[in-house]
Amino acid sequence: MNKSITVTQLNTYIKALLDESTPLKSLFVVGEISNFKHHYSGHMYFTLKDSQTQIKAVMFSSAASRLKFMVEDGMNVICRGRVSAYEKSGMYQLYVEDMQPDGIGALNLAYEQLKEKLSAEGLFDPIHKKPIPKFPRKIGVATSNTGAAIEDIKNIIARRYPLCELVIAPTIVQGEQAGNDIIKSIKLLDSIDDVDVIIVGRGGGSIEDLWAFNIESVARAVFYCETPIISAVGHETDFTICDFVADLRAPTPSAAAELAVPDINQLSDFVKNTDAFLKKYLKGKVENEMQHFDCLAYDSVLGRYNDYFKTYNDDIISLSDKLNSLFNLKMKMNDLNLRKIAGKLDALSPLAVISRGYAVVKNKSNTFIKSVVELKQNDKLNLVFKDGCAECTVNEVKYEQ
Repeated sequence: MNKSITVTQLNTYIKALLDESTPLKSLFVVGEISNFKHHYSGHMYFTLKDSQTQIKAVMFSSAASRLKFMVEDGMNVICRGRVSAYEKSGMYQLYVEDMQPDGIGALNLAYEQLKEKLSAEGLFDPIHKKPIPKFPRKIGVATSNTGAAIEDIKNIIARRYPLCELVIAPTIVQGEQAGNDIIKSIKLLDSIDDVDVIIVGRGGGSIEDLWAFNIESVARAVFYCETPIISAVGHETDFTICDFVADLRAPTPSAAAELAVPDINQLSDFVKNTDAFLKKYLKGKVENEMQHFDCLAYDSVLGRYNDYFKTYNDDIISLSDKLNSLFNLKMKMNDLNLRKIAGKLDALSPLAVISRGYAVVKNKSNTFIKSVVELKQNDKLNLVFKDGCAECTVNEVKYEQ
């Protein structure tokens, strides 16, 4: 007679057989999700089935938290995991360690799911878009302080509108910490009262590189920011969730800088053209009035009213003199303002500093030297004067005590 065993012993034995099976320790299973339940603990319980059979499956919270997309019933997926038994119920099941959508990338699916969700909530609606100020005094920039994007923004704004000040919030824009750091920078810049517009973005990269700008928390931070935001992420063909939520989307960080500020040269041309137009308009207006007066003065019916027309003529001349005086005063004021602006631009120019007897120091990489701490003995330097340059070598570095 065979020796009997308990149910527990049987289930334990079956579990041990499954756990020791090499093919069942790591395998990929394709199927359709059904009976999906996302427990409050973070664990996911579901059935994986095909046209003929099914198997119970579980994905614990530690693995489920790494998913980029939302799991739904009816979704075809590829699961990686192991097969084992749950001793208490005697049921064998698939313990899923990773999951990917079948036929579409996880990031692409997550992108489309979040885009559809936020669009349904109205976060993309034009009614929520805040206008970008035409003449900003201070611009906040949330991006990496070491990439090409920040240098492009600096150079373009300095060339187009040097009267504007930049406030840079160095930001992590790639990796697991990027999302929280982007939110932190947006809130910091939004808290500065005199920041008129914020540029948020980075240079190009893969969808993985740009993923921080496709996170729901970042999208909501952009939406609820009180300061207008220009999104400038990646290249012209890259679109992120941040682009749809922002008040204005720029195809590149360089384009964002151009959209954020006017061109001071165009403004100067506008003032000059307006000045010429007003002069021509006022001159023509006075000449037309004089011609009208002459017609009335020499009309045969009214010819005997010479005294009346003389008074009328004096009034026109007086009015013309007043208009000319007011116009000249206005032009002097405009000219004074232009001279002030030109003076500010000249003060900002490094050439003006050099012309007063100073020199600019560059290293062999053509980078400006700002402090003696950047130098060491035998460094090759280039001194730039207003009329040429000189190469020299550092013999000794002395620090101020």
